[in-house]
Amino acid sequence: MTTISGNAVPRPRAVLFDWDNTLVDSWPTIHEALNHCMAAMDKPLWSLAETMEKVRLSLREAFPHHFGERWREAQTIYLDRFRAIHLERLKPLSGRRELLENLAAQGIYLAVVSNKTGEILRREAAYLGWAHLFGNIVGAGDAAVDKPACEPVTLALAPSGIAPGEDVWFVGDTAIDMECAIASGCVPVLLGGSGEAAEFFRHIPRFIFADPTALFRHVQGL
Repeated sequence: MTTISGNAVPRPRAVLFDWDNTLVDSWPTIHEALNHCMAAMDKPLWSLAETMEKVRLSLREAFPHHFGERWREAQTIYLDRFRAIHLERLKPLSGRRELLENLAAQGIYLAVVSNKTGEILRREAAYLGWAHLFGNIVGAGDAAVDKPACEPVTLALAPSGIAPGEDVWFVGDTAIDMECAIASGCVPVLLGGSGEAAEFFRHIPRFIFADPTALFRHVQGL
């Protein structure tokens, strides 16, 4: 089922994707690495529900808030644990590879804009055999500032020569993705959610698709 809000938009020339929990299932890995870090830093552990609610920003944006002056130490602990386990647990979400291949076959430029550390992000894309589908893969630390700022979007689109605008869709699963899309002038698209969570009240998706098939069929119809 597809829920659409707002006015009609043109067929996208480019589609930017968030990575974690938009294209791949990462919550268990993020949760384990985060609690490993919390324990090492003598902080209370989070439940999985808390992790899924609170993890939105990049490490360089979020960790100073959680760990103060020791945030770089915490970042190293988190990344070391994450690197040790992430590839063996990496799981594409259902239908995502097919979605990417079908969009690419339509001549649509694809890129990734994620708050996952860039080096880890590109390693995961290569491991899945997806890297060739993207014109650019932009993670945390690749631009001067991270999502929801506009700079990662501009960087992701740079190889295409396409400017941010109504013919660029930003597909994600959180309000940070919608905020980034709106701030950069792109079309915010929620994939795999209802849009009813409080986080979406300020940053409203233009389109809401329950699954990747619905998203692709809509693009085909434009």
